[in-house]
Amino acid sequence: MSRYVIGRIGQALVVLWAAFTVSFILLQALPGDAILIKFLNPELGLGPEQIADIRASYAADTPLWSQYLHTIANFLTGRFGYSVQAGVPVSALLLANLPPTLWLATFGFLLAVILAISISFVSVLLPLPRLRAFFHSIPSLFISTPVFWLGILLIQVFSFQLKLIPVISPGPWEVLVLPVLTLAVPISAPLAQVLMRNIDHVLTEPFVAVARAKGASHGWVVWKHVAKNAVLPTLTIGGILFGELLAGAVVTEAVFGLNGIGSLTQHAVSSQDIAVLQALVVFSAAAFVLINLTVDLLYPIFDPRLRIQKGAVA
Repeated sequence: MSRYVIGRIGQALVVLWAAFTVSFILLQALPGDAILIKFLNPELGLGPEQIADIRASYAADTPLWSQYLHTIANFLTGRFGYSVQAGVPVSALLLANLPPTLWLATFGFLLAVILAISISFVSVLLPLPRLRAFFHSIPSLFISTPVFWLGILLIQVFSFQLKLIPVISPGPWEVLVLPVLTLAVPISAPLAQVLMRNIDHVLTEPFVAVARAKGASHGWVVWKHVAKNAVLPTLTIGGILFGELLAGAVVTEAVFGLNGIGSLTQHAVSSQDIAVLQALVVFSAAAFVLINLTVDLLYPIFDPRLRIQKGAVA
């Protein structure tokens, strides 16, 4: 087991290094120069010597291999450089914009899980075939709904028509209600689709037929025997989706005017702020890697069969 854990951690570190290296190369290959975009402005009145000093302070003219080694050494010590546009440490920008995204991602994912589980198991337990078919079609409807359209629709209905959530100066929790709902609806769709497919597969297993032959009701079989076996494979897709949310919900944050990782990414791309973009790529990769590593390590806890297999391999 320890060998398996060490191997997974080693793979995670390799993925992080690869994400850093590839993003560094691609960002350096982008056309344009963030320093010139900001400081080569006639209104600032800066001369060539002053701009050269600014470029030297950012080490913009050093060889790429030197920049790479300097940047990766700083990242390993938790220093992400300075934002050219904001003029503040990138770590300060991340700390300022991370909490809104973290709350939005957490509550949005939890609501998506509730919706996915409800839709999946209701579609199995309903006695009428037409109702089951209707609930089976809900994930397709959710996943095809544009996020920006859904967000605008929710604002129109709950803020302007019903006046339940104020648009101007909402409370700390009111500001999250509509964004969380907007985010949860499309995220719940793939979770529900995978869960439905797993439930249909588990229902064909021999142990389900044995449980039914012993006189167990359909609801008891689904709750006692099917649920656990169907939910386990959904952990993987759940980890991927939660990692996407932590990387920033750009459209949702833009529609509702939230200052999060998504809006920070949008501003960094428009201004070609390389230091911020590099940190955001590494942060997103780290979120994906840590969440999927956690899921991989939790699998043997929930499924003893995997624990035995990995123990045999170790």
